[in-house]
Amino acid sequence: MNFSRIKGVFFRYYYNAIKGPNQLSDIFYWPLVDILLWGLTSRWIQHQNHVANLPLVLMTALIFWQVTWRGSVDISINILQEFWNRNLVNLFSTPLKICEWIIGTILLCLCKLILTVAFGAVTVYLLYTLNVFTVGWPFIPFAILLLMFGWTLGFVAASIIIYWGHQVEMLAWMIGFLFAPFSAVFYPVNILPAWAQKISWLLPSTYIFEGMRSILDEKPFPYIYLFYSLTLNVIYLTFSIFLFKWMFEKSRQKGLGRLE
Repeated sequence: MNFSRIKGVFFRYYYNAIKGPNQLSDIFYWPLVDILLWGLTSRWIQHQNHVANLPLVLMTALIFWQVTWRGSVDISINILQEFWNRNLVNLFSTPLKICEWIIGTILLCLCKLILTVAFGAVTVYLLYTLNVFTVGWPFIPFAILLLMFGWTLGFVAASIIIYWGHQVEMLAWMIGFLFAPFSAVFYPVNILPAWAQKISWLLPSTYIFEGMRSILDEKPFPYIYLFYSLTLNVIYLTFSIFLFKWMFEKSRQKGLGRLE
């Protein structure tokens, strides 16, 4: 056994790990997100004498969060695949319009989402005998609104990626979970600090998760939450699409080949 070769292997991966934010996110970002999400969830449960249908609340929230995250990651991952395959220039040197790429990507995202939700719902039922469709007909508008928010995050991440390239590709996975603690996915908004609650109510996802818990707690259906979520989603999604188109044009002017 040669210590110099061991040292060589160590420093080879050490310098690779510290050379950019993509590698450092594994060390700091994901542990922080897990601590925030599950720490706040544990704090909420600890302060409740009884949480009705707690397993169902958590499993339904998990399925709903998959809708948001799936919508977010699919948009930006499709751009990254063109980077990885060195096909970005080839793709957009064709008559393909950016709006056509957006629509095609959204359609693929819808197909994958249906499979994800169906698989998740069946798995939850088989393993835990819990029906995530207990929320009834609101499941559909809730899922649509969460998907719209996911697309918003996906286009924001794709806007940054299409301009700066590989050095920010970790945003494809990170951006969704950046908003997860503020969206009150597994716990009510009132468990958050006052400053975080202000941010939380600016997110369309918050109204959906609060509405979901109200239904499972057998409280009146919060129709106003649907209105707030839809309004914010339309504003944010419209802005994110225009942002993506604008950043794409700026990147194309500088040359898409530099991103590959």
